[in-house]
Amino acid sequence: MKKALVCGAGGFIGAHLVRRLVREGYWVRGADLKVPEFAASGAHDFVVADLRDRSECAKALAGGFDEVYQLAADMGGMGFIHSAVCEIMRNNVLINVNMIDAAAEAGVGRYFYSSSVCVYRDMAIGEPEISEDDAYPALPDNDYGWEKLYSERVVTAYGQRYGIATRIARFQNTYGPEGTWCGGREKAPAAICRKVAEAPDGGEIEVWGDGTAVRSYTYVDDLLDGIRLLTASDHPDPVNIGNPEYVSVNELVRTVAAVAGKRIAIRYVDGPVGVQSRNFANGAIESLGFRASYPLQRGIAATYPWVAAQVAAASTGTAR
Repeated sequence: MKKALVCGAGGFIGAHLVRRLVREGYWVRGADLKVPEFAASGAHDFVVADLRDRSECAKALAGGFDEVYQLAADMGGMGFIHSAVCEIMRNNVLINVNMIDAAAEAGVGRYFYSSSVCVYRDMAIGEPEISEDDAYPALPDNDYGWEKLYSERVVTAYGQRYGIATRIARFQNTYGPEGTWCGGREKAPAAICRKVAEAPDGGEIEVWGDGTAVRSYTYVDDLLDGIRLLTASDHPDPVNIGNPEYVSVNELVRTVAAVAGKRIAIRYVDGPVGVQSRNFANGAIESLGFRASYPLQRGIAATYPWVAAQVAAASTGTAR
């Protein structure tokens, strides 16, 4: 039985990944500052650890592991990214440097690192897609992207020096059940689902900007497929994992409203929008057999009922 350590197992993607690995027959330890908020972790063992601390990283690795999945990060939606720049850069660099250093010392053979498409520059709507190599010359739109790009370099350097098979994935905006849905750290799909769930039929919701910004949204199950394919592969370079379906924020709202069966109007307000567009090539991950199977409508249909249930529970004081 292979052993895997999932760092960030108390978070949205990490918690889903733990359960996926367990189903595949792994013995899994989760590590995070907190246990999963919405469901049992499913891990065989769970270590509450502050991975900014090198000694806590070593504690999480105790007993030896075949694979490490490093998803732990201080992050959130665009509002959080723009308001917590220093915390994001400090906390995430500490986590990433300490974790790969401890993994090298522990003799881990395979190490997955979750990066982000925030490493890329802003793009014009309709601009031809860019590949992984186009992250250089570097021009990320925000400091979260700069931190991710630096951490990619750290992981790669350790892999080369210590003979670790490092795998780096640049995630697109990921959503699904059990994701953060309120409080300021939620991503756009969860935020729009919450707002629509809170609004009456024929009501109005607020959207930052003018709704024309273009994004690609990846359902969590698709992302897990990409993670597993990449980790098992011999592909050493960073790889984009995402859905090739691109929609505007306005289209996202319309999709959520259709799933909810509501008529929703939009009121545009000032707020951090981020880039106007990004358009990424997915050829590298597709060469490993990956195909996104959740178009936005299907993914929202699986996500909105869960968010709506959280909203309803919150209104009665029973939300988790």
